[in-house]
Amino acid sequence: QVQLTESGGGLAQAGGSLSLSCVFFGGTFSDYWMAWFRQVPGKERELVASINWSGGSTYYPDFVEGRFTISRDNTKNAMWLQMNLLKPEDTAVYSCAAARHTNPGTYEYWGQGVQVTVGS
Repeated sequence: QVQLTESGGGLAQAGGSLSLSCVFFGGTFSDYWMAWFRQVPGKERELVASINWSGGSTYYPDFVEGRFTISRDNTKNAMWLQMNLLKPEDTAVYSCAAARHTNPGTYEYWGQGVQVTVGS
């Protein structure tokens, strides 16, 4: 059974940086597309970044504006999200997720989430 464990996050000031990590257990990491999502209470979960199985292709929604970088290392079964130039509106619970490369639009496995809080 695939399990995902996030770490990192915490408190940062506006304009600062934080880094999130996600470790993958219980499967073949390179079989999965990976992504970071975030959610604020009362709002829908939104995609922050995604990366294909090899790391050769990434996607960011417009609101990221070049501030975040997703990366992975298949030899370490790990993925990261480097967040720079943070804004108060980036405050949310961030979760990593995994989707089989044969069905990359469907994220089957989720981590427990970590809190990111950005002060103004």
